Amino acid sequence: MNHALAEIFQSDMKRKINFEIGDTVKVHYRILESGKERIQVYEGIVISMANKMNDKTVTVRRISYDVGVERIFPVYSPRIAKFELVRKGDVRRAKLFYLRKKSGKNARIKELRGGQAIVQSERKKDLEASKEAAALSKEAVA
Repeated sequence: MNHALAEIFQSDMKRKINFEIGDTVKVHYRILESGKERIQVYEGIVISMANKMNDKTVTVRRISYDVGVERIFPVYSPRIAKFELVRKGDVRRAKLFYLRKKSGKNARIKELRGGQAIVQSERKKDLEASKEAAALSKEAVA
């Protein structure tokens, strides 16, 4: 039984995490509504990460209609389609809970020097990986 669980966890843990605390990410989250599935994008700043083996979670904060909204996403959940890196942040703390007390321009995080180049290289890698996956699926069909 434990061997079977280990295999399940290993298959789930193939998701690549290319972001850190302080980065701005887009979380593509699958939602089921009336029998249909759609993907909703949640964009915000990563304020904390909890690393509990297979139960790794990420807390993402965004401002919606002048109200701070935080959501906790399990990293290896099948409901999450993907994490997309938008911007690299330059922070010196492991938890950014102090952002809850800040508003407006004070709640901004400085961008990491060379961060745009990192984001572009990550997007390029994702694009190449998706092209390879599409080519493999075409070969399997043919």
